[in-house]
Amino acid sequence: MTVEKAKISDCEILTEITKKSKAYWGYSDEQIQKWDKNLTISKDYISEHNVFKLVDNDLIIGYYSYVFKDEKVIELDNLFVLPDYIGKGFGKYLVVDFLNRIKEIGIEKITLDSEPNAEKFYLKMGFVKVGEFESSIKNRFMPIMEMKL
Repeated sequence: MTVEKAKISDCEILTEITKKSKAYWGYSDEQIQKWDKNLTISKDYISEHNVFKLVDNDLIIGYYSYVFKDEKVIELDNLFVLPDYIGKGFGKYLVVDFLNRIKEIGIEKITLDSEPNAEKFYLKMGFVKVGEFESSIKNRFMPIMEMKL
């Protein structure tokens, strides 16, 4: 198993992973369709951001991406794993890879907006909840999380 920089040609599989992973939490096909723009990983996104894929026997099973907010703060923008791999340590594997990748560049804080169903995962990984905001679904609140390094 390896974590590799994503290629522009990975855009369709990363979009598929994103949508399948989101649907894992019980969102309807209609809701996933409403989120299509936000769940699509475009060629431009991959070329303009730091995107890393988890590959197991030539199969991409997950990925993460991050963006620099400034020289001291990074936002973990995406972290998704195919549903068959959720709950089996692959998300943790990706977070550890991410933390190792950024630890030498002087980052002081990581932020993220969590899927509500993934909040416990991020808490377990060492993030703390610092706020929340209402999503496009009424009474569904997205945790705002951070980790100070």
